Amino acid sequence: MWRKKLRVLVEGDARGELLVCSEPVSPLGEIDPLTGEIKTRSVRGSVSGKILVFPWSRGSTVGSYILYALKHYGKAPGAIIVVKADPIVATGCVISDIPLAEGIEEQDIEILKRYRNAAFTAKRGELVAW
Repeated sequence: MWRKKLRVLVEGDARGELLVCSEPVSPLGEIDPLTGEIKTRSVRGSVSGKILVFPWSRGSTVGSYILYALKHYGKAPGAIIVVKADPIVATGCVISDIPLAEGIEEQDIEILKRYRNAAFTAKRGELVAW
């Protein structure tokens, strides 16, 4: 089991499968808002209901609306955990009510790839993986 205290930016709790991406994610172009499918160099699969972990986002401000569309179509991740939240992800999570926390370290991303499931609790500001 692995635990880490994080800085909560958008309140909420989530429990589910981990989806860990080792490189920055561009919501516009790498996540399909209709299906929830993500396609990057390091990960492919659905973000729907999962705890999505990545370093930070890159790309257009339209990325915030991709996160909103994911929520609208019922394909949003259960929570997003990043090294450092940027305005694209923060805005998208706020308008979509997707729990968001920052404060993992880049080496934590490689460690989290060893785990299948996780729980994020905003009240404790903690991510637990098993």
